[in-house]
Amino acid sequence: MERAAVFDVDGTLVDTNHLHVVTWWEAFRRAGHPVTTHAIHRAIGLASEDLVARLLTGDGEPAPDPGDTEALSAAHKALYAQYFERLTALPDAGRLLRRLADDGWTVVLATSAGDDELSALRRAIDADDAITATASADDVSEGKPAPEPVERALELAGVPAERAVFVGDTVWDMLAGTRAGVRCVALLCGGIARADLEEAGADAVFDDPADLLAALARSPLA
Repeated sequence: MERAAVFDVDGTLVDTNHLHVVTWWEAFRRAGHPVTTHAIHRAIGLASEDLVARLLTGDGEPAPDPGDTEALSAAHKALYAQYFERLTALPDAGRLLRRLADDGWTVVLATSAGDDELSALRRAIDADDAITATASADDVSEGKPAPEPVERALELAGVPAERAVFVGDTVWDMLAGTRAGVRCVALLCGGIARADLEEAGADAVFDDPADLLAALARSPLA
C-alpha cells in the first residue's frame, strides 16, 4: 500500500524561522507595534492573518483591522523576499526526502508559503525529484493548526491518515497533524522546545533532518 511522508517546510527543511522573526519584527516596528521577537517566534508557522491577530489582540481587545493585517503581511512578504536567493536548506534535508522516496514513501510538502516563496524554498532544498506534490497556502482556506493543510496533502498523495506521517517543527504543525489523524514527528531545528512539541502531539522528536535520517530505522518513518 502507498504511504505518505508529509513535510512542513519553513524551519523543518529550510533554515528560515529566524528570518521570518526578524522580518515580521521589522514589519510590526514600521507600523508602530512594539512586538517582541520572542512572541513572534512562538507564532511562526501560523498563517499571516492568524499570526497578526495572535500578536496584536490582547484580552478584550478587538481583532486587527483587515486593512492593517493586509499591510503588515505585505510588509513582511517584501522584507522576507530579500532573502529568497540566500535561503539555506537544513542539514541533509534533500537527502532525507530522496531516501524516503527511494524507500517507497510519497513525499508531499504542506506549507503556509505562497507560490513565489515556495519556489525559493524548493530551490534551497534542491530535491524536486523526490517531491510528489505540494499543498500550499493557496490550496486551503484555513492554515495550521487547522488540519486542512495536512488533509489536503493526504488527498494529493492519495493516502489515508493511518498510512501517513507528518514532520514539522512547531506546535502548530503538531496540532494540525494530530487533528488530521496522522502520526507526527517533530524537529528541534525550528527553535521550539521538545516539551512543547511533545505536549502538542509529537510521537517522536529529532534534532534536524540529518538526525532524523540517521535514526530513520527507529522512527515512525521506518
